Amino acid sequence: MEAFAILGFPINYKRILRLMRKYNIMTKIRRMNFYRKFSWAAHEHRVVPNRLNREFWQSEPVKVFVTGITYLLITSGENVYMSCVKDVATREIVAYKLFRMDLVFQTMTKLEEHLQEKRHPEAMIHSDQGFHYIHPDYQRLVGNLGLIQSVSRRDNCLDNAPIESFFGHLKDYVANRSCGLIEEVREMVGDYISYYNCKRGQWNLKKMPPKQYRDHLIAA
Repeated sequence: MEAFAILGFPINYKRILRLMRKYNIMTKIRRMNFYRKFSWAAHEHRVVPNRLNREFWQSEPVKVFVTGITYLLITSGENVYMSCVKDVATREIVAYKLFRMDLVFQTMTKLEEHLQEKRHPEAMIHSDQGFHYIHPDYQRLVGNLGLIQSVSRRDNCLDNAPIESFFGHLKDYVANRSCGLIEEVREMVGDYISYYNCKRGQWNLKKMPPKQYRDHLIAA
């Protein structure tokens, strides 16, 4: 059709190919935009509602989890990616993983180790609308763990405030920009999460650190 519009008469595509080869003419092939491709893929995935709906005040441990991904920039200019799962009731970081792009699935494996036999019948995990979290493989994994999935509304970070708050505190403590190696960041993050879970008292947890508060809720 384009050849007809330019030349004023129809021409067979095979003739066009012969002429292109004869005069060494190459056509530019437009590559699909990476982000647009995954945006389309996201629309094909099953939509998950926001079941948590900012109900962040929970009194039962291992019932509601929030999860998210952040990145930590190091001196080489490389981003170290970090995935976390947080228990909303106790504010404890129950699973985290650094570095690899498949870290979301690895983090869920660590969450499964944390849950073991102490699974709440109404256990839920909440996240934003990141591609990883609406991917069918992730949704299948959540179902296999016996969890209910909940997803934030689009472009609304307040819907996942507990994990975003933790990431903010983490970045205040971890001097990732001074690190040259991923192992250094991993050590700093491990030290901070150990401190956060076991030693850092919080006013809204009766001045207890998350693990102590979890034991307090279970005993109550």
